[in-house]
Amino acid sequence: MKLAFHLAYKNLMGAGLRTWLNAGVLSFAFIVIIFFNGLINGWNQQAKIDGINWEYGYGHLVNNNYDAYNAFSIQDGHEELADSKQQNLTPVLIQQGNLYPSGRMMSILIKGIDPKQKTLRLPTQLLNESNAQIPIIIGERMAESAKIKIGDEVLLRWRDKNGTYDATTITVAGVFETTVPFVDGGQIWMSIDKLREMTLLQNRTTYFVANEQYKQTEVDGWRFENQEYLMREQTKLINAKKVGGSILYIVLMTLGLLAIFDTQVLSIFRRQKEIGTYIALGMTRWQVVRMFTAEGGMYSVFATVLGAIYGIPILWYLSKTGISFGAIGGEMGGEMGIIMAEKMYPIYGIGLILGTILVVILSATIVSFLPARKIARMNPVEALKGKIS
Repeated sequence: MKLAFHLAYKNLMGAGLRTWLNAGVLSFAFIVIIFFNGLINGWNQQAKIDGINWEYGYGHLVNNNYDAYNAFSIQDGHEELADSKQQNLTPVLIQQGNLYPSGRMMSILIKGIDPKQKTLRLPTQLLNESNAQIPIIIGERMAESAKIKIGDEVLLRWRDKNGTYDATTITVAGVFETTVPFVDGGQIWMSIDKLREMTLLQNRTTYFVANEQYKQTEVDGWRFENQEYLMREQTKLINAKKVGGSILYIVLMTLGLLAIFDTQVLSIFRRQKEIGTYIALGMTRWQVVRMFTAEGGMYSVFATVLGAIYGIPILWYLSKTGISFGAIGGEMGGEMGIIMAEKMYPIYGIGLILGTILVVILSATIVSFLPARKIARMNPVEALKGKIS
């Protein structure tokens, strides 16, 4: 086996430019696979962190009558929970309403939250710092769609628990920037005590956001949704992107492996006398097969080394500086209802790198073995004459 690798190395070095062209094509596929997977992993990790910080916390304790995907459940999707069971939980009450900015009507969700909460990154402290009668905070997307800014007063209309409509003027106390569209678009945030007072829903809550000290327990009339469950849609999208990216991997790998396959076929055809000489000198047919297979597999080793030379600096730079998608990144995420930052930072795990190297080496070795099998059926006498048996 050592002799086979030694001869394979000598033959590849003797091939010169052809060897490095094949290795270069394969190394490009190698780097692209690592980059794309790293970008997806970075997006996934960043989305999880932002989702936890801005919306999910460490899980939600949700009223059984409330369904986030059913707007009709908002009216009755709230209950009262005993104070003794609210430890390490931040209450949130959701109601429907209409906003009237500049004479236009917008259907919105009114979300009440404890201004003193520390679980989420929402700047709820602005609600206590404001001197307005009814201060609210909104996200940048909401501010842009409603064409309002800090200090503006807007008419809000809502309906209390008896079905009676009421209206008042609210004041924008703050506008926050976030990559999480679920706490931004089409909604406003105010003090939960003020919202309960306005809707006559004393002590009622739609769901609670748990912090890291919360211990999950069974509560009648409520269900606990953990982080994995809350992020299931984002996770499905990430997995779908990985499957879609595999098409790109297949195309690139096919180009690289096809070059190796063609090279091996041509090499066997042109080196029949050499093959016959090896056999005449005492090498078995399968030893010669192993040598040619080793040649093809060595392309992947060269590709790995070549890819490391130019790939490590590029991938390291991208992981540190990130890849900016500009404003279109956040806008696209908001329109699609997913968490997507304007700048993403790829994450290259050791498992990703080693797994990609293994796939490249195995693929190149298998592709090299396929044409090399013909050697086992060669007649050594005719091979020495340069004829195909």
